[in-house]
Amino acid sequence: LSFITFTSSILYNTICKNLSIRLLQERMRRTAMLRPALAYEPIQPSESDSKLAEQSSRVLSKYIKSEETQLSISSKDNPSETITIPNSAFRLLIDILTHMSRGNAITLIPIHAELTTQQAADLLNVSRPFVTQLTDSNQLPCRKVGTHRRILFKDLMDYKKNIDIEREKVLDQLVVEAQELNIGYE
Repeated sequence: LSFITFTSSILYNTICKNLSIRLLQERMRRTAMLRPALAYEPIQPSESDSKLAEQSSRVLSKYIKSEETQLSISSKDNPSETITIPNSAFRLLIDILTHMSRGNAITLIPIHAELTTQQAADLLNVSRPFVTQLTDSNQLPCRKVGTHRRILFKDLMDYKKNIDIEREKVLDQLVVEAQELNIGYE
C-alpha cells in the first residue's frame, strides 16, 4: 500500500467540495443514475488550479504501481481521514489532474449513461443528422423514447473504437501503396 498525505486545503476543496469523501461517494452513487449524461458543465480549471494539479499529479504518479492506495485527506475545517482507493480510481484521479494541469476542461460520463443524438454527435465531432443516420442504419445501437433516440455511452465508445481501428487500417494501407508507388514516403 502506498501512503500519501494531502495537506492542501485547496486540493481538498477541489476534489471533495467541502464534503467528507464518504458523503461525496454516497451522494455520487445516489445521483449518478438520476442525472442525465453531460448535465453538468465541464470543470474548467483556473490557472492556479492548473499549477496545483500539475504538482499533485507529479507527486501521485510515484505511487501508481500500487494495487491499493491510502490517501489521507485533511483541511482546516475537518479532521484528517484516511481512505483506501482502488488502483483504477487512483489512475483516474491522476488522469484528471494531468488534464487539469494542461488547462483542459474535465467532465465525467458514466459508461451506462444515455446520450442524446446531439451529445453523441458532439463527442464524435460530427453532425447530429450523421449520428441519426448511424442509428437508422443500425451501425450505432440506440433505443427510442417516443421519437427521441438514446445512445448508451458504452455503445458510442465501442463505435468510436471500431472506426478508429478501421481508420488506422486504411491509413496503413495508404502508406504501403504510397511506398510501392515511390511517392516519397519511406
